[in-house]
Amino acid sequence: MSSLIGDDRPIFAQIAERIENDIIDGVLLEESQVPSTNQFAAYYKINPATAAKGVNLLVDQGILYKKRGIGMFVAEGARSTLLEMRKEQFYEQYVVSMLAEARKLGITEAQLAQMIQRGGMLK
Repeated sequence: MSSLIGDDRPIFAQIAERIENDIIDGVLLEESQVPSTNQFAAYYKINPATAAKGVNLLVDQGILYKKRGIGMFVAEGARSTLLEMRKEQFYEQYVVSMLAEARKLGITEAQLAQMIQRGGMLK
């Protein structure tokens, strides 16, 4: 685990994102156990209730599930679910605004594709 991001988002959201990133990066595999809320709390020096809120957010989304008396585990299909969610977020946060700005500036689709290629994405 690495330190929390120094941004303005709530700590529980940062905990949830850290777990999501570990799942996407293959650090946490499907059906593997995630650290306990007490481990998160100790590591990040936060209240266990805050850590639990981040973990429970992922439980509510079906990314994690609880094995009674054992702990939290990564759900089957969690990585593909997260990838789809993140792709949709990427589209909403970046692509939509990029296209709006491109229209405002009179950038054509071909010019936009060239710009993306110049950035190395389509090589």
